[in-house]
Amino acid sequence: MNTRLDYLKYGPGAIKALHGVEHYLQNCGLEKSLRHLIQLRASQINGCAFCIDMHVEDALADGEHPTRLHLLSVWEETPVFSEREQVAIAWTEAVTQLTEGGPSDELFARAQQQFTEEELVNLNLAVGMINMWNRFAKTFHTQPALKGFKTSTAANSH
Repeated sequence: MNTRLDYLKYGPGAIKALHGVEHYLQNCGLEKSLRHLIQLRASQINGCAFCIDMHVEDALADGEHPTRLHLLSVWEETPVFSEREQVAIAWTEAVTQLTEGGPSDELFARAQQQFTEEELVNLNLAVGMINMWNRFAKTFHTQPALKGFKTSTAANSH
């Protein structure tokens, strides 16, 4: 699959605005490790290869344990995520898959136990932002970096 359009090149104003929101999120008080989990889980749901690749690399560079990243898609079956992280992951899934009904009242109540009102707004913004980035990358077929792979052999190296 070839990249359709370089949105970074042709949409500098839009990208600058999105980077402004990202800057806010980096300083909003949500833990960096939590934001990595949010970004990766939404990207998994949306099937965004570019974003999955990027967010795995970013999380590892920031010290995230590889096992947690491997188990993120089955988070409910593992003991490696805190209650706060579990709620954030569940929230990410519910907001990313709005056609499934969005966050339930039960999930909202759990979220209120783990997050302040301001953190809930920021959590929702973080989920919305990664969904926006996923839509840019998926729509325009942005390709992952595939560090350590030669493009022609990447599919055969597994």
